[in-house]
Amino acid sequence: MIPALVIVLGLLVIALTILIVTLLATESRAMAAATPANGGSGRGDVTDVLKRIRALEIKVKHLVDEAFAGSYHSVFKGQGMNFEEVREYQPGDEIRSIDWNVTARLSQPYVKLFTEERELTLTLIVDLSASGNYGSARFSKREVAAEIAATLAFSAIRNNDRVALIIFTDEVELFISPGKGRSHVLRVIREVLYHEPRSRKTNIAAALGYLNRVIHRRSIAFLISDFHAGDCSRDLALTSRRHDLTAIQIRDPLEESLPRIGRVMLEDQESGELLEVNTSSQAVRSRFETQAKEHQEALEEQFLRNGIDHISLATDEDYLPPLRQFFETRERRMMRL
Repeated sequence: MIPALVIVLGLLVIALTILIVTLLATESRAMAAATPANGGSGRGDVTDVLKRIRALEIKVKHLVDEAFAGSYHSVFKGQGMNFEEVREYQPGDEIRSIDWNVTARLSQPYVKLFTEERELTLTLIVDLSASGNYGSARFSKREVAAEIAATLAFSAIRNNDRVALIIFTDEVELFISPGKGRSHVLRVIREVLYHEPRSRKTNIAAALGYLNRVIHRRSIAFLISDFHAGDCSRDLALTSRRHDLTAIQIRDPLEESLPRIGRVMLEDQESGELLEVNTSSQAVRSRFETQAKEHQEALEEQFLRNGIDHISLATDEDYLPPLRQFFETRERRMMRL
């Protein structure tokens, strides 16, 4: 009896070991899919890349589960309704949902039941021009963009939607076609974090034009940028008619207000132009703030005129409250429709 028990226990240990090895192998393959094929991108070795992506995954999945549970599903609706079945009428059912043919045949009221055609495509359009590398606080604008993209992507796959990615500078540099699953999202996150841009400049109009050419069905589109670019009102208007477009602007406080620290050299990240500025001058600081304010007001007017939702995030602040407010405001607005 005892030898038989020992054999059974031994088999259980072997089975458990095989299960653990299988799970570890699956995890390794998923993370490998999110790692550059050449083993790195100049920003750290493979281990560092995996650790960073894994840490970001844990963080944003917690936010999705805790802060946005149900919100994404509520504010982004499917393309239509699919017929599911008929059942007997119950008090409170909509009169309009009665199936009159079945009702006449069975001599008692029946109603049609529909389910939402849920599957959507979330398209992330991420600006990786050189100005995104700047950050006077703990994180750069690019790092904030990566966290936002990851949060939205995990919200999408949690609702069984597909995720696509467009990375752009003054041209579209990378397109990842719509896909599902954790491995797919990890690849999207890796590209936003580690893609090496070929150009330093920005062309939002080119990115929006590309979106309209490659994504034919209406999608949920998030344009993530600092919007240090020329006027793109026409392209914003066209895209907002074809897709459910939201603009996420990532700002840094030192791009809007200069500290009083004497003479400094300022460099335009995208053109490389250097400019010496005397920040001790009140007139200089005021003119800088005025120009930044005018640019922001013009940008917000573009969004308002074209009916585009706008989320403003700062590198020195928690992005969670503005993102949560966006979902809450949009949900209230939809309930009034």
